[in-house]
Amino acid sequence: MELRQMQGFVAVVEAGSLSAAARRLHVSQPALSQTIASLERELRVPLLERSSTGVKVTEAGGLLLTEARAVLARHEQALRAMARFTAGDGGVLRLGIPLEFPAAVLAPALAELAESCPHTRVRARHLSTAEQIAVLRAGELDVGLLRERPIGPGLDAVPVTRERLGVLLAADQAADLAGPDGVPLDALGGLDWLAFPRADSPAWHDEVTAILRSHGLAPGADAPPGQRLIAEVKLAAVTAGKAFALAPPDWSQPLPDGVLWQPLAGHPLVRRTWAVWPADSRRRDVGLLIAAFDRDGSAG
Repeated sequence: MELRQMQGFVAVVEAGSLSAAARRLHVSQPALSQTIASLERELRVPLLERSSTGVKVTEAGGLLLTEARAVLARHEQALRAMARFTAGDGGVLRLGIPLEFPAAVLAPALAELAESCPHTRVRARHLSTAEQIAVLRAGELDVGLLRERPIGPGLDAVPVTRERLGVLLAADQAADLAGPDGVPLDALGGLDWLAFPRADSPAWHDEVTAILRSHGLAPGADAPPGQRLIAEVKLAAVTAGKAFALAPPDWSQPLPDGVLWQPLAGHPLVRRTWAVWPADSRRRDVGLLIAAFDRDGSAG
């Protein structure tokens, strides 16, 4: 069993689908599917149950997930322990990234870091804001990209992005509701908001909910904790014509023919992201990455 197989398996389980995990790992979906299939052949047991809505771990897959995470954590610990013997900066930089973070911000910052600190290896994980705060405070993350600024001592933060959110709608609804300045938020009454779990980012969730209610919308039931609203599920619900989803204008997921993105009139919803790191960090590579994000945030 190879590290790349375990990394691929863990990514699929955490992302909820092969396609989402492939984007996260920057590999093709067929290649990742072959990796998982080879792992199942090697272990002679099915690890995932596949369906049109995503994947679900089997009993054997759940056991492997625990073991794989432990192995990968020990691997990262070994790399960090050996980093002090290498030239340059700290070896492994652990970075937390929320879903839908704009590549136009992330890619230049990572490219700048790679040029300045060629010996630093970035290990990125897709985590919610709440998860990132927990692992930052536990010393298991070096930099996090959070949808809300954490409160309390021990962590520093700088703004990174301000995204004016628009709305994803079924194409016929978008044509009916859009005006010259976009879709008025109060025109979405009667449609369900495809919400993310409040536990993922309580302050941002409460801000969105308050703004929706101020425009006469009833947000409806919250998503269960831990449920990732992956792009495929979001688009399928929007296509059915009974719900809307919030998304930035440069949303990376391709839209099917039956779905359109429209701006919200007056830009009532602005999603902010902060780069957050331990206040006592003295790592040069962390400082350079924060500086790169800070420049992008100031420009935005």
